[in-house]
Amino acid sequence: MPESGGSRAQRAHIPTSGTGPGADADLVTGAEDAPAVPHGDAGALAVDPAAPQATAPAGLPGAPGSSALSAPAAKAARRTGLLVTLVLGGLTALPPLSMDMYLPALPAVTDSLSAPAATIQLTLTACLAGMALGQLVVGPMSDRWGRRTPLLLGMVVYVLATALCALAPTAGLLIGFRLLQGLAGAAGIVIARAVVRDLYDGVEMARFFSTLMLISGVAPIIAPLIGGQVMRFTDWRGIFVVLTAVGIVLTLVVWKWLHETLPPAARHTGGVTDALRTMRGLLADRVFTGYMVAGGLAFAVLFAYISASPFVVQEIYGASPQTFSLLFGLNSIGLIAVGQINGKLLVGRFRLDKVLGFGLAVIVLAAVALLLMTTGVFGEVGLVPVAAGLFVLMSAMGLAMPNTNAQALMRTKHAAGSASALLGTSSFLIGAVASPLVGIAGEDTAVPMAVVQVVCAVAAVGCFLLLCRPWQRAGREAGGL
Repeated sequence: MPESGGSRAQRAHIPTSGTGPGADADLVTGAEDAPAVPHGDAGALAVDPAAPQATAPAGLPGAPGSSALSAPAAKAARRTGLLVTLVLGGLTALPPLSMDMYLPALPAVTDSLSAPAATIQLTLTACLAGMALGQLVVGPMSDRWGRRTPLLLGMVVYVLATALCALAPTAGLLIGFRLLQGLAGAAGIVIARAVVRDLYDGVEMARFFSTLMLISGVAPIIAPLIGGQVMRFTDWRGIFVVLTAVGIVLTLVVWKWLHETLPPAARHTGGVTDALRTMRGLLADRVFTGYMVAGGLAFAVLFAYISASPFVVQEIYGASPQTFSLLFGLNSIGLIAVGQINGKLLVGRFRLDKVLGFGLAVIVLAAVALLLMTTGVFGEVGLVPVAAGLFVLMSAMGLAMPNTNAQALMRTKHAAGSASALLGTSSFLIGAVASPLVGIAGEDTAVPMAVVQVVCAVAAVGCFLLLCRPWQRAGREAGGL
């Protein structure tokens, strides 16, 4: 198991450029023809020979306790570190932005294309399925050819697919274009996680995932708000036009500022057979599989909410698209806040398994409460109690999602891309299955949403306990917290 704390490049005494924080500096300025490094230090980046060599200042990711930089270099390091974080955050924010900005328009799409709600919900399922399958391809590609080229290719195809979504004349074509959009968008998801694994280990990786949650968590807050406002001036097609513009901007940012993080010596040279063998080895790791499946089931709870909430809040409880957007944003704020509590206060003070177990327990309790309310056990309840239950459930995701990813990736040293692909694929495939189930009883009941959430939450706890067996590994894992 990897060590806890600090960036991988920092612990290996890899010199870093004076323009970035520790290993992060080379993400921006590193040359791609890096000298060979041991495979176990895949996060060690090339160094720009024109840049001053120095150690990152304290307070930045992966920095040691004291600073050896001059004031101008330290200022540049902080600026570059923030830029790197924003770029990775933007890549992880693109999927929720693509999903959530579209949510207020679901009823309008149903009317516009004269299709039933269950069919229109398949546009969400298709996008999720595409993101799941795309990661299985892009992850191994990034282990073989590096992170940058597959990412740029995926971003270009994403832009084209999103533009086609805006022109779709039928529900069937929209589903197909959303599938292509998801396949291409998978590049940003899987490679962002792989880059984090290239750069960090242990506690620092868990903290960085929480930081990414802060950045990417802004997307679910602003996306429905933007979608609701776009609907004031145009129809649902305008939402895809805005997403196309966002994709273009992010593609340009990646092309200019995100340089290679996986040196040639650390790349896999095998073909499809080698990639499948690597994934089979990862799946044979019982603990990795446990975290992967538990995280996927937790994501299914989240996506059951994402898929059903537009109809539950607007159709069943009569809220406007703007009210739905505000409630959705409030829930996202809860997720972000708890994610930051996880990264800033809990990680490093408590074992990650304890924090994860507590988060999963809260999700189960919130899901059960929602089931009791929607089935009428407490009588007829209004929007406020249901919204409160959804807020607690969403907030607890801030403990479950970053910690399942961190714990799983801590077990992979040489195949971060493939491991990230498996994590993302399991999450999106399970979420894609959950999506149509929440609308199986029509638009007039929230019971299917609550049932799916309870089943997936309980199953996530079961996988965590039976496969990860945290009580057996307490005090033995690196970074035992």
